[in-house]
Amino acid sequence: MTLIELTTSDELKSFLAKNVVCVVTFSAHWCGPCKASKPQLEAMAKTSSKIPISIVHESDIGDYIHTFSVRAFPSYILFHNGTEAQRVEGVNLQGVQDMIAAHADKAGDSKPVMGGNTLGGSHSAAEARALRLAKLGGGAAVASPAKNAETKSKDETTAAPMDTDDAKVAATEPDSTSTTKDDIMTDADNAVCTPVTEKKNPVDDLDPVAIKNLTEEMGFSLIRAQKGLLFSTGKTVESAIEWLMQHQDDADIDDPIPEGAGGTANSYKCNECGKILSNVANLELHANKTGHSDFEESTQAVIPLTVEEKAAKILEIKALLKAKRVEREEAEKVDHTEREKQRRFMGKEMSQTREQMEMGARKREAQVRKREKMELKRERERIRAELEKDKRERIANKGRLKGRLGVDGYAPSAIQYNTGEGASGSGSGSGEPAAQRPKTSGANAAKIDEYISKVSSYRAGGDGGKCLKVLTLLVGNAADNPGEEKFKKINMETKTYKSKVKPFLGAKNLLLSVGFGIPKEENDGSHLVLNEDANIELLKATKVKLEQAMAKYG
Repeated sequence: MTLIELTTSDELKSFLAKNVVCVVTFSAHWCGPCKASKPQLEAMAKTSSKIPISIVHESDIGDYIHTFSVRAFPSYILFHNGTEAQRVEGVNLQGVQDMIAAHADKAGDSKPVMGGNTLGGSHSAAEARALRLAKLGGGAAVASPAKNAETKSKDETTAAPMDTDDAKVAATEPDSTSTTKDDIMTDADNAVCTPVTEKKNPVDDLDPVAIKNLTEEMGFSLIRAQKGLLFSTGKTVESAIEWLMQHQDDADIDDPIPEGAGGTANSYKCNECGKILSNVANLELHANKTGHSDFEESTQAVIPLTVEEKAAKILEIKALLKAKRVEREEAEKVDHTEREKQRRFMGKEMSQTREQMEMGARKREAQVRKREKMELKRERERIRAELEKDKRERIANKGRLKGRLGVDGYAPSAIQYNTGEGASGSGSGSGEPAAQRPKTSGANAAKIDEYISKVSSYRAGGDGGKCLKVLTLLVGNAADNPGEEKFKKINMETKTYKSKVKPFLGAKNLLLSVGFGIPKEENDGSHLVLNEDANIELLKATKVKLEQAMAKYG
């Protein structure tokens, strides 16, 4: 046979129902000894020809595991006709083999029929039940042997739903050890219930021959020999010696053996936090809540709380929850206060930042207004100087001005800032006859920089910059498009020319110096025409200088 893997509680029920005698191994995925011993269990299952062996994990069957009162992993339970006959707890495969050998003769039996004899056997149902009860003395909770026959008979007859035949059988054997049905079902009802029988001292079960070998032949003290056999894995002389070699330097090696040491596991201990858990269900709950996975068996019994202790524990938990709630509320108050402080601090920071930004904007506006006032002041001073100059010129020339007057009288936009050479060169369009105009020297390409400088000197109202922009456009069109006729002529009668070029000293001379002129056939003098032999490279160079002057003018 092979080791049968059971994955659900239904498969486990079916396995118990169809096999007269079988062994079920209760294991857990997190159990290290279970994993280590599984290959040996598989080998044992192959050699077992009569009794099938199965394995089931506690996580696969859930709460159904509590039906079998499993207190340790692995637990090997032998069932006969669906009823537990014997169990071995912990990794003890030799004990499992002995358990299988003890019940091998029952493997040929068939399921009992209620009210008659067992199939394949000579016992009646009542006799078979009595035999099972007798054999259950090692695997379930049994009554104390101090009970007399009368007491046992009374217990058995009052335990429901026992058969009358069972009570008769038990009553006819007053010297045999028997149990009531309540005693048998104790472990199934309560996984942490303490057995009725008194626990034996584990030292009494040690092999006296092994103790004699360790004390007399090996020279170990009695207490060390007992500890070596008790705590070693194999319970043999060799394993005891190995354990003693590992623990011979322990501080408590010669201390008395604690009560319950080496006995059956009564609980489970979490090695990560030290908590003692009474059963597998509590172990699973603790593992799910904390994420801990390192557990081991413990001999420490978890005593159930009394009603008074439970009430006191509930009051303690309520007080603890109340204290936690008060602590949480206090923490929330502190957090609320801190958040309010932070909110107020951020509000102040934002207000200060807003005030600083507004103050900076006001300063910039004040600087702009101050700059405008300074420019207006300089302009007024310039106009006063021009008026004073005109006044002196009128006095010197018998009430006449050398400058030109517009149709509306004095025109500030046409004021000549500088006198001398070329002063009348931009005076085209004055009301005086040409014969009365003073002679001036012609435009010269070498003075292009000087003309640009004169135009740039007009700062009031940005008039110089506007003139430079128009000159750059006129010269640039002629330089970039020398083949187009529309860019070779400049109409001096347009509003743009009259307002942005004509009034400024040096503007017209610059156009004349780069190749523009008034043709002989043009009598009215309304257009400037680019000469046929104009230097295109000079035009391009002048365009670059005008662009630089505009950038510098700002």
